[in-house]
Amino acid sequence: MHAPLPLFDPAALRALEARGTALCDGDAFALMARAGQAGWRCALKHWPRAMRIVVACGPGNNGGDGYVLARHAHEAGRGVRVLRLAEPASELARRACADYLAAGGIIGSELGDAELIVDALFGIGLARAPDPTAAALIDAINAHPAPVLALDVPTGIDAAIGSAPGAAVDADCTLQFIARHRGLRTGTALDHCGELELAALDLPASVFDGIAPAALAFRADALAGFFPLRPRDGHKGRNGHVLCIGGEAGSGGAILLAAQAALRSGAGLVSVATREAHVPALLARCPEAMVHAVEGTAELLPLLDRADVLALGPGLGQGEWGRALFHAALACNKPRVLDADALNLLASTGAPLRADDIVTPHPGEAARLLGGATAELQSDRFAAAVALQARLGCTVVLKGAGSIVQAAGHPPVVICAGNPGMGTGGMGDVLTGVVAALRGQGFDAHDAAVAGALLHAAAGDAAAREDGERGLLPSDLLPWLRRLANPVRR
Repeated sequence: MHAPLPLFDPAALRALEARGTALCDGDAFALMARAGQAGWRCALKHWPRAMRIVVACGPGNNGGDGYVLARHAHEAGRGVRVLRLAEPASELARRACADYLAAGGIIGSELGDAELIVDALFGIGLARAPDPTAAALIDAINAHPAPVLALDVPTGIDAAIGSAPGAAVDADCTLQFIARHRGLRTGTALDHCGELELAALDLPASVFDGIAPAALAFRADALAGFFPLRPRDGHKGRNGHVLCIGGEAGSGGAILLAAQAALRSGAGLVSVATREAHVPALLARCPEAMVHAVEGTAELLPLLDRADVLALGPGLGQGEWGRALFHAALACNKPRVLDADALNLLASTGAPLRADDIVTPHPGEAARLLGGATAELQSDRFAAAVALQARLGCTVVLKGAGSIVQAAGHPPVVICAGNPGMGTGGMGDVLTGVVAALRGQGFDAHDAAVAGALLHAAAGDAAAREDGERGLLPSDLLPWLRRLANPVRR
C-alpha cells in the first residue's frame, strides 16, 4: 500500500523551518538559498526554454526565495527582472536582494514580454485578502499569458484551509518547501495551485519527529492497499448484504445507481426497498438486485432484519413515505450510510445517529445540517468537517473538490482524486452504494468512508480520461469501480 501523504498547517511548517535552520548550524539564509535554488531547478524542469523571466517578489522571506531564484536564472544567462511589490523588509530578504543586485540583476516595473512569471509575493503567513496594491499585481499576473510558478503557496491562498479571501494567483505549478501544505489540497486552492511539487530542501526525515500532520492525503495509488485478494473459499455471505432504501415516485434512478454501485464495489447481496412503480425498471436494469415494493414500514421491517448495512437516502424524498422509512431505518441497529434526502430529513428532525454511521453530505446539505451558509462552510472545509463530526457523532464525508473524511480519533483525510465532470446529479448516489458495500465487506466506518470516497473519485477520473469530463454520467463509473477494486492476482 502506498502510504498517505502527510499534510501540515502553517504552525507546523514554521516549526519545521526552525528545525531546518538549526540543522543548518543556525544559518537561516542557508535554508533560503536551498529554497531559491530548488525553485530555479523547478523552473528549468518545466520551462527549460523560457529566456525572459519576471520574478514578483514580496517584502518577506518568500520574496527572499524569489531573489535567490532570480540570481540563479541571471547567472544562467536568462533575461531576468525582479518586480518588487515593496522593498525587502526582512534581514534575509535584504541579503538575498543584495546578492541578486551584486550579480548584475535588475529591478523592473512591469511584466512585459515575460515567458515565465515566478510568484514570490507572500508565503504561508498570508491568511487575509491581499491589499489593493498586491491585488492589482495578482490580477496583472493572472491576465498575462505566461505560465506561473508559485513558490511555496500561490499568493492569496490560505495555506491552512485552502480559501481565497481575496485575489489569488493562478499558478501552473506550485513548489512547496519542506512539507506539503494542508490547505492546497481542497476547496478553492485547487483552482489556483496547478501541479503540486515538493522540495524537501535536503532536510532529514528526523526533522518531522514529534510534529504530527494536520491531515492525510490519499491518492488513487493507495487503493490497492484497501482491497486484498479475496480467499478462495469466499462466498456471498461473507461480502455483506446491503439494503438500499429510497426511490420515491420520480426518483427511481437514484436508488438504482446506489444498488448498481454497491454490486460493482463487491457487495455479496443487494436488496432494494422502493416504490412499487419502480420495481419493473429496476429488475430490467439490474437483475442482480433483489427489488422489493415497499409502501410502508410493515414491508420494510423484514428487509431490515435480513440486511447487514443500510444505504439510506437516494431518491427517498421528504414526504410522508420517505419520513416513515427514514425513521424505521434509524430505529434499526444496523450500520448505515446516509445521503441525499436522508440528510435533509436529518437536518429537519434532529434525529440522533450512532458512532458507526456514515454521512456523505455535499456542501449544501452540510450547511443545512450545521444551520449555516454554504459559502461560509466552503471558506473552511476542514473546520466544517470537524463541526459536522462533533454535531452528528459519526464519520463524515464532506464531498466536493478535495473531499474530506472526518472521524473521531483520526486526523482528517483529504481525497486527492476526482474531477469537475463529477458535478452531475446521481454521483452522490453512486458514492452511497460504494461506501455501503465496503461497510458490508467488513470495513470499519472510517476505512469504508476513506476507501469508498477514494474508489469513487478514482473511478470518476478513470472514466473522464476515456472521453472527457463534460458529459460524464454516474453510470460511467460503474465498470471502473470493479476494475479499481480488484488487485491483480499473482
